[in-house]
Amino acid sequence: MENLCIVPCGKKKIWDIKPQTGAVYAKDAYQGTLHKKCQSFADKNNYPWVILSAKHGFLLPFDIVPENYDTGFHFPKREVISDSDLHSQWQTKKLNETKSIILLTGQKHEKVMHRIIKNPHHYTWVTPLKGCRGIGDMLHRLNEITTKH
Repeated sequence: MENLCIVPCGKKKIWDIKPQTGAVYAKDAYQGTLHKKCQSFADKNNYPWVILSAKHGFLLPFDIVPENYDTGFHFPKREVISDSDLHSQWQTKKLNETKSIILLTGQKHEKVMHRIIKNPHHYTWVTPLKGCRGIGDMLHRLNEITTKH
């Protein structure tokens, strides 16, 4: 695969809207504006994408998210997926076969990616949201780059 978008998950999930919902595909679990905008950007550009979750790690669109959770990379390490598990998922899900990593995330996720990728120079890194000062700024930047494509 040529390009791979790394998309943040987000706090708002389907269970916040419909609490009775059971397990769902990752593509349907996350309901936040930033997540949806990032997913839309990837889809409009025909880029494969993967969600980076502090609880579950790398989630492909049809991976199952079993239930609601609230975990972020700023949580204590014991509540967050380990770097070694993330690195293992990077390999087993064949995400390492990409040539270009498009990070549609904030700084925390970027730091995680650089920790778990053992050969960062193997990839071209594209960080269109770098320098944004919050979700509002990120949404604005995504609108700008989406209209250019």
